[in-house]
Amino acid sequence: MKDYSEITVKTTHIGAELVADVLSELSDGGISVADVQDVIDLENSGKSWDYADENIYSADKTVTVKCYVKIAEKDKKISDIKSALSDLKQNSPFDLGSLALSETEVDGDLWRDKWKENFKPIHIGKITVVPEWIDYTPASGEKSVVIGSNMAFGTGEHETTSMCVELLQDCALKNATVIDVGTGSGILGIAAAKLGAKKVIMTDIDECAVTAATDNLKLNDVKNAEVYLKNLLDDNTVKGDVILANIMAEALIAFASGLKNNLNAGGTVILSGILTDRLDKVIAAYKAQGFKLIKTEIKGEWAAISLKGIK
Repeated sequence: MKDYSEITVKTTHIGAELVADVLSELSDGGISVADVQDVIDLENSGKSWDYADENIYSADKTVTVKCYVKIAEKDKKISDIKSALSDLKQNSPFDLGSLALSETEVDGDLWRDKWKENFKPIHIGKITVVPEWIDYTPASGEKSVVIGSNMAFGTGEHETTSMCVELLQDCALKNATVIDVGTGSGILGIAAAKLGAKKVIMTDIDECAVTAATDNLKLNDVKNAEVYLKNLLDDNTVKGDVILANIMAEALIAFASGLKNNLNAGGTVILSGILTDRLDKVIAAYKAQGFKLIKTEIKGEWAAISLKGIK
């Protein structure tokens, strides 16, 4: 049975926040905004450590704002929303676009949780990444990393993450300090702690990622890890025996000259998030800083490498 109405309003980048405010006041739940310009702005800011599809620059720039109302109340709610949007358009000095409204009926709690059906435990050597809503008992010698429902920053399913976890298991982690750069959901840092690291330092430049990683640390009852909102290169007093970085190749290349300042003598660096056509450039950048390539893994179009620093 469908018991919610999904209401979608088309607007512009500048009008998105204004429309979201209107829908927030007149709807029953959260608001979602799909705005490709936000991705473009982040990409151009130089603050992103991830890849964006090159097609975003030619994509349709129409912004969609969505809200949800109970079907029993939808006629009144839609009427109120149309009236509020009309007033907004008359009184706003900004181009708000068409403000075209459409609606479709959806399931209630079912649609909220439907996506969870696609996520199962992910086995990566000794580590198994487990969604928190699944009751899972690790096998002998297996370590589970539990990930909460805020999974926007990685589930362990992607090749770049799984290769990092695999390479991490080649390291001697007893008494080691591990630094996880661009921690996202915290899978790599938590895996390091579960594999025996003495201390784990997790950093990210995204506040939402820091929140997600902190929540996941609590889920896993990890006491020897800390999460910081920072760019690691801004603080060379932070030292590690193993440094993990699963971020875009261009950022890894930019980090090459500074990352050694955060690595203890003879330590290991594990790098992932590298498209194979950029692999040679990443390796060259680190060899130029005295690093020795130890191992390369490739899965599909992605690569990960481990390197040793200077003793």
